[in-house]
Amino acid sequence: MVCTGKSSLSYVRNLTISADVSNKDLTPVATSAAIAPGTIAYGHTLDDINARIMSTPGVKKAATRRLPSGNLSVHVELYQAVAQWTDGLQYYPLSADGTIVKKPTETRNPSTVVFQGSIPDDISDITNSAHNMVENLDYLEYIEDRRWNLHTNSGITVMLPEKNPTEAIARLIILDKNNGILSKDIKIIDMRDEARILVK
Repeated sequence: MVCTGKSSLSYVRNLTISADVSNKDLTPVATSAAIAPGTIAYGHTLDDINARIMSTPGVKKAATRRLPSGNLSVHVELYQAVAQWTDGLQYYPLSADGTIVKKPTETRNPSTVVFQGSIPDDISDITNSAHNMVENLDYLEYIEDRRWNLHTNSGITVMLPEKNPTEAIARLIILDKNNGILSKDIKIIDMRDEARILVK
């Protein structure tokens, strides 16, 4: 969103940047704005500046305003990383809608849910549920764009049902607490049929 004019800027007195999340380093946003306070900014429009800010990794929305004082005000809404996605080599921070929000690292966050392969547009519910067993979780995999397989650190594949996978994860956590099922010498736990659980 761009407000208060689209013509070329002349002189920028000051540049203020704020975000919807506190304690975030906004240096990349300031760098992408490419406007230094106290300088001539001929040829730059608010549209240009806003487009550069929107291209900054982690920025979900941006609003750039030119104030009557000659100052520029930028407010950004940032994506929040809730999980990681891996290609097998690096780990990419993901927002709840599956957007990669920062540059990848070679380090896995041990307290974060990890995904592999394709993912749906909304991973918030499955992430919240899987986080309750993150110490046993290797990664989650979306199968045929309709259901999840959960892979444990001990090498067990848990086939979750298409409907209510979060309830299945809750049942799995209780099963493990009561029977230590995730520590047993098994390869597959098939939970696709809600009426029964198959173990192989």
